[in-house]
Amino acid sequence: MISVFKSRNIALDLGNTNTLVADGQHVLFSQPSCIVFDQSRQKVKAVGEEAYRIYEKSHEDYMAVRPLKDGVIADFDSARTMLREMVNRVYGHGRLFSGFNRIISGVPYSTTEVERRALRDALDQFQPRQRNLIFEPLAGALGMGLNIREPNGKMVIDMGGGITEIVIISLSGIAEFESLKVAGDTFDMNIQDHFRRYYNMSIGHKTAELVKMNVGAVTHLLDEEPQPYQVKGKDLPSGLPVTRTITSSEIALVLDKSISAIESAIIRTLEKCPPELAADIYQNGIYLTGGSSLLRGIKTRFEKTIGLPIHLDKDPLSSVSRGINCALNEPRQYAGVLIN
Repeated sequence: MISVFKSRNIALDLGNTNTLVADGQHVLFSQPSCIVFDQSRQKVKAVGEEAYRIYEKSHEDYMAVRPLKDGVIADFDSARTMLREMVNRVYGHGRLFSGFNRIISGVPYSTTEVERRALRDALDQFQPRQRNLIFEPLAGALGMGLNIREPNGKMVIDMGGGITEIVIISLSGIAEFESLKVAGDTFDMNIQDHFRRYYNMSIGHKTAELVKMNVGAVTHLLDEEPQPYQVKGKDLPSGLPVTRTITSSEIALVLDKSISAIESAIIRTLEKCPPELAADIYQNGIYLTGGSSLLRGIKTRFEKTIGLPIHLDKDPLSSVSRGINCALNEPRQYAGVLIN
């Protein structure tokens, strides 16, 4: 039984948009943070990718829920059930495998103790022998291969689905930080609002996300401009289906205000930074990760605005998960960044 427990370690990256489950080596599950219940909430109808396909398309007998908002649990019961269903997809329901040796989950740095307690309670349903949290910006830095334990300042920007966190890391700690609720979900709302105001057209969250993925950009100066994208929605005056075509240049204008807010937060963080750490950042540049960093032209725009080199993560969607895997594999080495 001991060997079974040793093999059952979990790294969880519970995000607004996606949830990743890993075992310390590989990502075993990566699907949308979404769950569908029947109307009485007595039975789970779908979870993950299947649930997201139903989202915004279900009838009154089904209730689709995205249980996280602004990077934290907003609906505890739904989040708890969603996590259980996702983990069961990976490990099954067998009684022999009930309980885990160690579970480590990422959590935003800006969370309150109440928000962290909600996550801990959701994790305790798996009966782990040891349960820890790790701040997502630190995990993201580990996932990018940075040495966070040395006395050398590193600025990491984690642009997720619910929040953007900007931190300066030194000696396994966070010396300065800024957190703002401007990230992927905000960009989706910006796009929805643009269609409503300028085209008298209503589009859903999923459609706005597709627009962002296909033609999302933050600058007109793109090396390769994507093809214009056809957007299907509902004409508000008539209520009839309608199609509009949108370009990356138009989306760059739509997202400009939100991206400017992130740039201002980066500059504020640098202004608060101690001089010695600022010198390190000037030498090292800025490290950018998180799913929203996939927006076209973001490296070019940030470098132009801030005047420092931007190092863009090659796989920003899984950086936090990779970092949690590092801590899961070597908990003693990273004990200083693990929270009970």
